[in-house]
Amino acid sequence: MSIEKTYKPDPKFGSALLGRFIGQIMKEGKKSCGIRVLYRTLDIIKEQTKRDPLEVLDEAIKNVSPLLEVKAKRVGGATYQIPVPVMGGRKLTLAIRWILAATRAKKGKPMSQRLANEIIEASEKRGASIKKRDDIQKMAEANRAFAHFA
Repeated sequence: MSIEKTYKPDPKFGSALLGRFIGQIMKEGKKSCGIRVLYRTLDIIKEQTKRDPLEVLDEAIKNVSPLLEVKAKRVGGATYQIPVPVMGGRKLTLAIRWILAATRAKKGKPMSQRLANEIIEASEKRGASIKKRDDIQKMAEANRAFAHFA
């Protein structure tokens, strides 16, 4: 039933992950803006961490990716939050979504600076996107009693 969307690799590094990030960053189809923001972000990460920015980004996504999530299921008139494992591509999608949501929630600095800060924090296992992942994990753990409905 699901149709897997394919993202073109980015023009500079040829990375499918960066292509996916660009697709998520851009608003109203402005891909050039998404590319510009992401490359500035990678430059800032390289400047601040003195490490390869793609490694930092990979590490951040690995840290933010959830293992469990909750899905609502209606059983006999009651709705239960049932913990389910997160599969393959959805882990990456959620991680990117949460990193960008945390970035957009911050104000006062340019998008590339905010995104760089969030990615660096996520690679160090702190920040708003890590908190979001932890909250989802806690909710799944708390509702483990309903796992038999899955």
